[in-house]
Amino acid sequence: MRGAPGAAARSPRILVVDDDEGMRAGIEMLLRDLPYEVTYRASLQEARESLGNEAFDLVVTDLRLARDSGLDVIRQSKAADPLVPVILMTSFSSLESAISALRLGACEYIIKPFANDEFLHAVERALGERRLRQENAVLRRSLRKVRERKPVIGEHASIRRVMEIVRRVAPSDANVLILGESGTGKELVAQALHYDSPRADGPLVTVNCGAIPSELVEAELFGHARGAYTGAVTAGEGLVREAHLGTLFLDEIGEMPLATQVKFLRVLEEKTVRPVGSREVHPVDVRIVAATNKDLKAASSRGEFREDLFYRLNVIDVTMPSLRERGRDIDLLAEHFVARYAARFGKRVTGMDRSFKEFLHAHDWPGNVRELQNLIERAVLLADQETLTRADLDGGRHARAPEPAPEGEDGHPLSVENYIRQTVLKHQDQYSELELASLLGIGRKALWTRRRRWGLPRQGRPGKGPEDA
Repeated sequence: MRGAPGAAARSPRILVVDDDEGMRAGIEMLLRDLPYEVTYRASLQEARESLGNEAFDLVVTDLRLARDSGLDVIRQSKAADPLVPVILMTSFSSLESAISALRLGACEYIIKPFANDEFLHAVERALGERRLRQENAVLRRSLRKVRERKPVIGEHASIRRVMEIVRRVAPSDANVLILGESGTGKELVAQALHYDSPRADGPLVTVNCGAIPSELVEAELFGHARGAYTGAVTAGEGLVREAHLGTLFLDEIGEMPLATQVKFLRVLEEKTVRPVGSREVHPVDVRIVAATNKDLKAASSRGEFREDLFYRLNVIDVTMPSLRERGRDIDLLAEHFVARYAARFGKRVTGMDRSFKEFLHAHDWPGNVRELQNLIERAVLLADQETLTRADLDGGRHARAPEPAPEGEDGHPLSVENYIRQTVLKHQDQYSELELASLLGIGRKALWTRRRRWGLPRQGRPGKGPEDA
């Protein structure tokens, strides 16, 4: 199998493919005392097996093998790892094929018979190119991580518990199932698990299982052979293989079709994947992080989700809290989004006034953090002053400000929840539910939810409540 991410530095590994025993012996003598690990193979089949199960830094192949062509070795090498350089050994009579080899991705060719120094210099150049490509790839991944990784913002105890689990679990390869309502930030947790793990230099591949048509989901996940289905004019690697040596994040895993669940379970158990329409089996090394807003255990009992797959995914479970449970985190997140969108839109927006914050805390946030983010984006875009006010909410649809929050005995404002409760108690005989909700800047359903939580029956003037709407 390929080396694990983050493995310690090792000597460069070279695969030499030549059916001429004398040539293999000569190359072995040249490389014997150098700091290389060299594997010798005599046929395309032997080379294919080695490339499928081991990692190499350089492939050297003869053009003419007993029954095969060195061009096929190049193809196999590039399929296994596109970054591995290939040197082709050929004769004067095969220069046209050498040009074909360069088009396939060989870094250079040398003509037999060649001098020892010529061969060694070619090896050194190719390995130098390999090192440069690896360094560039690491640099690009590091830059991408800085750009892509978004922080998990919050100080609430529930978020601290989530991040403590991430801290403990990230260094392992354990599968993780992230639970929670839509919009709570499950993808941010998946990013943290990946970028804080030894797989951080590998790919993080995200799959929205609910967004792929059911007839294409297996081809998207497992890859496909050319001609496997109508429109498959070329072969496809598949997202599982794309995530090799990294993390595969399966969002909305509860939407994966049952037939696909069976095959995905096999991938987890055997650590191999077979493309649709192909007999070839490819080894894969991936860490699985899945997320859902469904109760998978209940779905399993109804036969809507495979129980064995549920237990394989649910090695570690993390539950993201809803935004309405997180108290002051609403302010922290809002401030973060204000700064982000002010910079993006070039607006001089620096904060939120009291009425704006009161609305944020009075709202129930059924869409959670995603809804808050969208609201702040619109508000910043519409704002024409430095401080956001209620007039900036949804183009002014929530512009009516509530009465100033009453003060407690110590002269400090009561909390928003206390303010809503006291306003309801004070004015419920004067206003209908609709008028009270409008006065407070919240929806009728949000008001009725609070009534039930506080044990306050609906009273006062007639007006439609949520159950009448």
